[in-house]
Amino acid sequence: MMAVKKRFPYRAAAVACNGDCPASAGFKCRYGCVGCGNCTAVCKFGAVSLNEKGVAEVDEERCTACGMCVKACPQQVIHIHECANYIVVRCSNQDKGKEAREVCAASCIGCGICEKTCTAEAIKVIENCARIDEDVCLSCGMCAVKCPRGAIIDLRGILT
Repeated sequence: MMAVKKRFPYRAAAVACNGDCPASAGFKCRYGCVGCGNCTAVCKFGAVSLNEKGVAEVDEERCTACGMCVKACPQQVIHIHECANYIVVRCSNQDKGKEAREVCAASCIGCGICEKTCTAEAIKVIENCARIDEDVCLSCGMCAVKCPRGAIIDLRGILT
């Protein structure tokens, strides 16, 4: 079954895990994708797949933002986002800086550089992890450019 996109801007699922510490490979991050495949099993449009690291990723072209993968994810690392905003946090790690660095080479460490950089005040560090308020975000990408860990990315691949 092929998904039909609505007019831009549209919504799609996004996975808040960068895949550098997949739990499915026995790594220690307890907040990331575990590679269980629940999300792929419930997606009627074939929009969610497990990548070579065993971590879920979403094909925005196929995704209809139905939310089934969000409900199926036991780790709660999948959320629906506005596709007009290309900037996303690809981490859910809530450990403090040192502990986060020990389990993942690209996890958010809650340093707050993104929060200080954001002129729209759209990004906040909550429970040691950056969170973007998409209703306020201007998609300027400065948080992604300044993130020292690469935990915030531009889905288009332009800024990061």
